[in-house]
Amino acid sequence: MLGEQIVKGMAVTARNFFGSYVSKERLTTVQYPEERLVPKENTRQFPFLVYDGDNWEKGLRCVACQICEKECPPKCIYIVKSKDKKPDYKGQPQLYPLTFDIDISVCMSCSICVEVCPFESIKMDTEFELSTDDRFEGLLLHKQELAKPNAHYHKVHAQDAKDSDAVLAAETAKAEAKAKAAAEAKAKAAATPAAPPPTPAG
Repeated sequence: MLGEQIVKGMAVTARNFFGSYVSKERLTTVQYPEERLVPKENTRQFPFLVYDGDNWEKGLRCVACQICEKECPPKCIYIVKSKDKKPDYKGQPQLYPLTFDIDISVCMSCSICVEVCPFESIKMDTEFELSTDDRFEGLLLHKQELAKPNAHYHKVHAQDAKDSDAVLAAETAKAEAKAKAAAEAKAKAAATPAAPPPTPAG
């Protein structure tokens, strides 16, 4: 029937419009800022850096691999690598970012930086009230401002955070098993007596 989909669409619109007078679930607006909607699991605004533990500098997961900087379409990420190394979550020495800046006035919230990060270190936040009267420095977020604990990640993206923790736990267990096997092999080699020298032919 010609126009059937238009009629169906208008029926949905009418149901939501008139239903909003009797049902709060059908309200299209809330009395912001007094009332706030709970953001959905997949809500994303701007990136933040995840750190483990209580110290953001020591626990920062980022190893300054610069993949996110290279893959960022609007080029709003700026990273400077360190010269020295520090242990990561697996105990392996890794570089870390001396500088990690994101210009959120340029960021388009595409989440590509999250998708390409191999260290589960950069994620998308749900915070959107970031207006400022300083259009330059006020919207340029530095490493300390970007760093947020893993607990915050669990708060804004609970399921993704659990999956991320599982990935890191699996990698840690794999590294520990490898180190244990290497230590056992070394101990076994040290315990094996050396073969006696060959007897000269007489």
